[in-house]
Amino acid sequence: MARKTANDDPLAPVTLAVGQEDLLLDRAVQEVVAAAKAADADTDVRDLTPDQLQPGTLAELTSPSLFAERKVVVVRNAQDLSADTIKDVKAYLGAPAEEITLVLLHAGGAKGKGLLDAARKAGAREVACPKMTKPADRLAFVRGEFRGTGRSATPEACQALVDAIGSDLRELASAVSQLVADVEGTIDEAVVGRYYTGRAEASSFTVADRAVEGRAAEALEALRWSLSTGVAPVLITSALAQGVRAIGKLSSARGGRPADLARELGMPPWKIDRVRQQMRGWTPDGVSVALRAVAEADAGVKGGGDDPGYALEKAVVAIARAARSRGRG
Repeated sequence: MARKTANDDPLAPVTLAVGQEDLLLDRAVQEVVAAAKAADADTDVRDLTPDQLQPGTLAELTSPSLFAERKVVVVRNAQDLSADTIKDVKAYLGAPAEEITLVLLHAGGAKGKGLLDAARKAGAREVACPKMTKPADRLAFVRGEFRGTGRSATPEACQALVDAIGSDLRELASAVSQLVADVEGTIDEAVVGRYYTGRAEASSFTVADRAVEGRAAEALEALRWSLSTGVAPVLITSALAQGVRAIGKLSSARGGRPADLARELGMPPWKIDRVRQQMRGWTPDGVSVALRAVAEADAGVKGGGDDPGYALEKAVVAIARAARSRGRG
């Protein structure tokens, strides 16, 4: 979910949306446009790319109108504006026009930083739209989507949806909308499984879960399905690494309630319960063996081997064997 500054009026003279997450950037624009049209149904919306905003164009768009119409001017990829156009925008920031809302979409970073700083100095309303690269961020996004609809979903259901859909926020948002529209009551893991069973079976985390549980045949089946449906090998090695590391973290942690361990290890409580079930049969030596297998697979899928699929199969088998190392002597 996009984060906003204290100035949360979408009709502020200037809104600055910063980041590279396309869905969040689009939502920032939609929020401003919706507020403007609620105030005036005849609001004129101009959505411009850098090549469409030439020197002098902004002055034309924001000049006083005989009809005093409300207008929203959206500038995408503002970091790519020409030097002369940036001068125009900076000048406008110093004296924004009434009934006009300027929305600047900026990727952040060093390019075009002068414009970014100028907008902030001018007191622009800011919406943070960072790229969500971490699974925890995507999980928080899904939870926020359900909360935004006023509906309840279990932690397991949210995690299953992230595992099944992957990293595309638009698809995650669409999946939440579909579940909310189709299902009454609390949405649980079984519901997500019914809707997205094919994708869930193909997910990298399903491969990892079956492997760390010692279920080699099922893990290999899920792996082959994943690869055949286009799941990137590097995502599978990442999931395997996360699964094994979670086993290692929990096995070396002090005993306690899931909530206490969750705070200590940085995991949600429901995951503590799942990992506790998965870690039966694991030994410290087994964790070491599994981590080495993951490292070798990672090298194999990143160019160190001829066949990424074979490298992953070897890792899955090694991890499943390590999961059953206790009691083998």
